[in-house]
Amino acid sequence: MEYVNTAILVMEIMGTIAFAASGAMVAIHRGMDLFGICVLGVMTAVGGGMTRDVILCTVPKALTNPLYTALAALVSIALFVLIYIRREHWLERRHIWYDRAMFVMDSIGLGAFTAVGVTTGIECGYTDKTFLLVFLGTLTGVRGGLLRDVMAQQEPYILVRHVYACASIVGALSCVILYRCVGEMTALIVSALVVVIIRVLAAHYHWNLPRLEL
Repeated sequence: MEYVNTAILVMEIMGTIAFAASGAMVAIHRGMDLFGICVLGVMTAVGGGMTRDVILCTVPKALTNPLYTALAALVSIALFVLIYIRREHWLERRHIWYDRAMFVMDSIGLGAFTAVGVTTGIECGYTDKTFLLVFLGTLTGVRGGLLRDVMAQQEPYILVRHVYACASIVGALSCVILYRCVGEMTALIVSALVVVIIRVLAAHYHWNLPRLEL
């Protein structure tokens, strides 16, 4: 059981770093100051987990363990400093780097937090509640990015780009099924990879859900 807890911690740290960086990137792109960059980075990183914990009627982990908030803030500051130092190079290729960086960080964060959201529900005793577990996984994965986009006053990324939320739903469902078949450790890792793979394939083949062109 100890190795499972370690794997969950690693996933949480990976997701926190990835989502904090994506939040900071959006804030920098929108011209916010350092405080705004930190706020957006932190909210993107911990927003999904906090909402999940409130639904589960537990004190949000981000409030009881300052590691996640502090890590998100440090990542945001580090990214600000890095871009400030290399700002001329950044301005030259901003549009290329921004899209690629956002895609990579969002994919990693989405995969990690989707899997962690499902396992958190399992640890709370809801092993047989498939819909709830999938909902918790998807919510943990997409909520931070949704908060980021709303706070930055831009179109929510999850609603328009590369089956973003759908990838999280598939990953969460695969995590539930794999947990019941082969155990928590395999479910955690494989489901996170499923989300990332779907995102990569969607970007490569330009998959998107149907929409009306009016």
